[in-house]
Amino acid sequence: MKDYHSLIAGNWVKSSKKLPIENPANQKIIGYLYDVGSQGAKKAIEAAHNAFPNWSGNTAKYRSDILKKWYSLIKKNKKEISKIITLESGKPLKESEAEVEYGASFIEWFAEQSLRVSGEIFNSPDIKKKMMTIKQPIGVVSAITPWNFPLAMVTRKTSAAMACGCTVVLKPSELTPITSIKLAELALKAGVPPGVLNVVNGNPKIIGKSLSTHPLVKKITFTGSTLVGKLLMRNASNTVKSVSLELGGNAPFVVFDDSNLENAVNGLIDSKFRNAGQTCISANRVFVQESVEKKFLDLLVNKIESLKIGDGMKNSDIGPLINTKAILKLKSHIKDALKKGANLLCGGSVSTVGELFFQPTILSNVTSKMMAFNNENFGPLVPIITFKKDESLIKMCNDTSYGLAAYFYSQNSKRIWNISEKLEFGMVGVNTGKISTYLNPFGGFKESGIGREGSTDGLEAFLEKKYISWDQN
Repeated sequence: MKDYHSLIAGNWVKSSKKLPIENPANQKIIGYLYDVGSQGAKKAIEAAHNAFPNWSGNTAKYRSDILKKWYSLIKKNKKEISKIITLESGKPLKESEAEVEYGASFIEWFAEQSLRVSGEIFNSPDIKKKMMTIKQPIGVVSAITPWNFPLAMVTRKTSAAMACGCTVVLKPSELTPITSIKLAELALKAGVPPGVLNVVNGNPKIIGKSLSTHPLVKKITFTGSTLVGKLLMRNASNTVKSVSLELGGNAPFVVFDDSNLENAVNGLIDSKFRNAGQTCISANRVFVQESVEKKFLDLLVNKIESLKIGDGMKNSDIGPLINTKAILKLKSHIKDALKKGANLLCGGSVSTVGELFFQPTILSNVTSKMMAFNNENFGPLVPIITFKKDESLIKMCNDTSYGLAAYFYSQNSKRIWNISEKLEFGMVGVNTGKISTYLNPFGGFKESGIGREGSTDGLEAFLEKKYISWDQN
């Protein structure tokens, strides 16, 4: 059984305490993770701090070339990395392969964008003065990433920070650390200097506290639950660190009566069942206009019944949930909904494939009083809510403390513009269930987070703008 370590100042470091890493498809231990604890996190932060002057002081072209080598190595090792992702997260291999492509694209994008970082020169009202702004890297960045996209969430954060000239201490999920370790190995091979990218593994509470309170850390970037995001904000406030948060979602998926129903069903499958529904932008509440509910549900049930549940290595469509806690959450949401009047159209229980596999489930007659409406289901559960008029729909869609992603299907251009403007969500998919690329500003409103990742805005979170007023007397 292989042991996995942390990367600190270019060296692989182990400790006395180990944590098991399990394959969720069969709960078998696939390796052991050394927990470096708070002391390891402190050493990693110091290593990043020491590496910062040389990395930030070099040229953007120098950093860009190294990032492009990292990108090429990831692409070259796509098959191996995809298998690692599936082994430790459970997602189908075809999804893991797509994640490698998606995740690598951020590295290439930010390598190119780093060459375009620039300031401004202003026309001063005083003829004897020159006024300008320059942009400089913020400093040491702590990046804390989740288990559901063990590659893409890492590259989206680390490549942007490194492209700007920042150094990084990465804390990947203890449930899926092997992917990050492989990425770090390839980063070293690409020429990333020691201390520029550090990876610390272990207990998330202990290491997370160090990464969010240490005075040498100038920026926290986190993807995960809203509860943990709020804790990190509190920790960061003592030293007024910059914070970027991508948190929970409660995405509405709307099917209007003028939509192409087959396209809407396919879009829902894309949005809802990727990674068995364990994504923050997954469709969480499905609103269907009354006049097309029956036809839509007939199409949806038929499509769902064709999906194959199974081990991600065996050409399946839906893999396992990450752990028993996720299973229990789904069961509680379904039980609550049925108790309050919902109807079970299909699924509703653990699959015979294995104890962490859950049947794709559809609940109709769902109301706003149910847990499945108000909470992120994070699994293959489709709650159906019907509506009559657009006005009542918008109110129901926005009736949540979250505001990450939303989707709707319609052919009416006036309605499309109106609904797009009135939905209180950071990202909106119109006639599509797929919205994520390196080009879109990824982030949400309300309690879904702060800031944007990816896109032309992606570097700004890791840069400070400095104003210079130069009196030439």
